[in-house]
Amino acid sequence: MRWYRSLYWRIAVGVMGFLVVMLVVQAMLYVWAVSQSGRSLQGQSPGRLAMTVAQDVAGLLEREPGVDLAQYIHEQYARYEHPFFVMMADGRLITSGSDSFPEPLLRMAKARLERPEGRMMRPEGPMPGEGPRLEGPRLEGPRPEGPRWRRPEGAPDDPGRPMRGGPPGPRPGDRFDRERAAFPVPIVVNARVTGVVVVPAQAPFAFLLRRYAPILALVAVGVLVVGGVVTSATIFGPARRRLLALERAARQFGAGDLSARAPDRGGDEIAAVASAFNTMADDLAARAEALAASDKLRRQLLADVSHELNTPVTAMRGYVETLTMPELTIDESTRARYLGIIADETARMERLIGDLMDLARLEGGGGALRQDAVSVEQLFGRVSARHERACAEMGIEIAASVAPGAETVTGDADRLEQALQNLAANAMRYAPGGTAVELRAQTVNAHVVLSVEDRGAGIPAEHLPYVFDRFYKADASRPFDRGANAGASGGSGLGLSIVKAIVERHGGTVSVRSRPGSTVFDVELPHGQDLTA
Repeated sequence: MRWYRSLYWRIAVGVMGFLVVMLVVQAMLYVWAVSQSGRSLQGQSPGRLAMTVAQDVAGLLEREPGVDLAQYIHEQYARYEHPFFVMMADGRLITSGSDSFPEPLLRMAKARLERPEGRMMRPEGPMPGEGPRLEGPRLEGPRPEGPRWRRPEGAPDDPGRPMRGGPPGPRPGDRFDRERAAFPVPIVVNARVTGVVVVPAQAPFAFLLRRYAPILALVAVGVLVVGGVVTSATIFGPARRRLLALERAARQFGAGDLSARAPDRGGDEIAAVASAFNTMADDLAARAEALAASDKLRRQLLADVSHELNTPVTAMRGYVETLTMPELTIDESTRARYLGIIADETARMERLIGDLMDLARLEGGGGALRQDAVSVEQLFGRVSARHERACAEMGIEIAASVAPGAETVTGDADRLEQALQNLAANAMRYAPGGTAVELRAQTVNAHVVLSVEDRGAGIPAEHLPYVFDRFYKADASRPFDRGANAGASGGSGLGLSIVKAIVERHGGTVSVRSRPGSTVFDVELPHGQDLTA
């Protein structure tokens, strides 16, 4: 992935762009506020600056009439953060700090220079905004009588007429405002007005922006650098590390490592994504394990089915080949015995194929079971009648008992009988002579429990978890074959698997308890279970 496609880079650019915009806006607002407030001069007003410059320039011109006034002003007042201009009587315009001034200020300065010459006067006391009186060159001579800078009562308000009592003074509109007004302060050299100094009340926005631009740019760069480092360290760094861990876990899981998980600490969006990934990984791992187990069972089932089918086929083929050998003389009794063995193996194959088909239908959900009220006593009676002859030959009995409340169960009578027949046949195979196979029915926690118990040697504890698996064989120390039919030449190895499938289709459970001298299979069926689904 190219660097400019990275999410972190896009976020960083967005954050930095936002910071730049905010800094520019703040800088512009600051400069605008300074320009509007007129506080670009520290410690003095525009009027005081104008008088200071006028006195300084007047003294300089008296000492050095031919001095380069523009260079002097630029050198001496370049540090001031407030612009002003000097308009000389010969038409020269010398500016400091800014090359552009409002046209009204220029006209006011020009009008002041165009007034008739006369003796310079000052009002007694400090001028507004001036503070203590500053000493400077002034014209000496008799002072006019009467109020100073006042027009006679009733005189028209003519800015062009001189005031009574002396030479022309400021016009009525040329008031000296302490905070904002600009007043042209004359430069008097040898009793003549040679120019005026005008300091605007407010510094122009463009001038202040040029003055503050370098320092504001430096501050902005510093803020961006520090902000970028801090943001990367505190926000992007941890997020990037956690996303990289999530990416590594995803790649490992995709490569086959089903134990790979992403760290899901915290409660933010990244933790939620990591938690969702871990949940998905757990589910996929469980499915993979289930598929692996299913595949293993499938392979084992194919091997077991092949073995179980091959055993009778091999026996049948051997006896058939023997019977068809022309050079071999076989008496009738031997021939009859061989044919009987072939018939037994054929029946064994039929039972095995039938059991496999039954198990496939039950486990695959094929065929709906009937839902009837089934008499438990009748179930036990049919089981006893089915195995009565075999029990007599083996010297064992079948005893049945039904407790109150367990007289009926709900289900498919044929399938329930098939399950009990398989359990009874299995118990008879291991019951010692002279004992009884007990069939019991009782209620436990509102369930009906059908139990089949024999008094045989019992099932070893290590085999109990596997007795319901298909074709599972116990060790040779106990001939545990789990067939479905007593009296046959061996079971199919599917009897208990079919029992388990039938009981689970009825919504119940089957379990086994065993110890030396007692093995009990319990079938627990719920009342009123719906079997039509």
